[in-house]
Amino acid sequence: MILYPAIDIRGGRTVRLLRGDYDHETVYDADPLDAAQRWAEQGARRLHIVDLDGARDGRPANLEQVRRIAAAVEVPVQVGGGLRDAEAFAAALDAGAARGVLGTGALERPALVEELVVEHGDRVVVSVDARGGRVAIAGWEQHTEVEPVELIGSLARRGVTHFVYTPVEVDGTMEGPGLDDLREVAAAAAEAELIYSGGVGGLDDLVTLRDLGLDNLAGAIVGRALYEGRFTVAEGQAVLDGDAG
Repeated sequence: MILYPAIDIRGGRTVRLLRGDYDHETVYDADPLDAAQRWAEQGARRLHIVDLDGARDGRPANLEQVRRIAAAVEVPVQVGGGLRDAEAFAAALDAGAARGVLGTGALERPALVEELVVEHGDRVVVSVDARGGRVAIAGWEQHTEVEPVELIGSLARRGVTHFVYTPVEVDGTMEGPGLDDLREVAAAAAEAELIYSGGVGGLDDLVTLRDLGLDNLAGAIVGRALYEGRFTVAEGQAVLDGDAG
């Protein structure tokens, strides 16, 4: 498993939201590049960047920040937020992203996902955010009646090989991961890689995720716990590697 430090960008700054609420924001770095370099120096193998302005407004707004980060650190980055058409997806890759992450666009336009998979293969990641057992879109502000398992299963059959799954109720709380539906979500992903996000507050939470024994659980995204010094990237990665914990 790989630990993915999260870099959420809003208004050009690194922030974290509580449970996906834009009105409950904590600013951690005035320059997202500072966060990227810090996590890279601590041994990050990949970075997970979310353009929160893009996620809310439906078009990328912070690709210049992505470009700066990708040029400055020798760590592959995956980028999401506002990638709702082929042009926006290509723009993220052109900015230096190793992978582009689709959220709202994947639900609203499944044919787009199929098109992008044909063109970009495993550089396509689909992020599925769940609130109350249903998929949330548009920066977590719109709710649907679609179940995460249903969406993930459908898109896995369309060739998606990487998914991010976030139970929004625990995101940013550091109160532990939301495990209720994780086994079902992993099963729906079938052979695709699943990356979990949300609620990690300490190394014990990473041990819990690691020890679930889910063969396709390939990573964990961590945000607030890293920014608040609960553990370092190196310590977290050691746990996921099975070298500690």
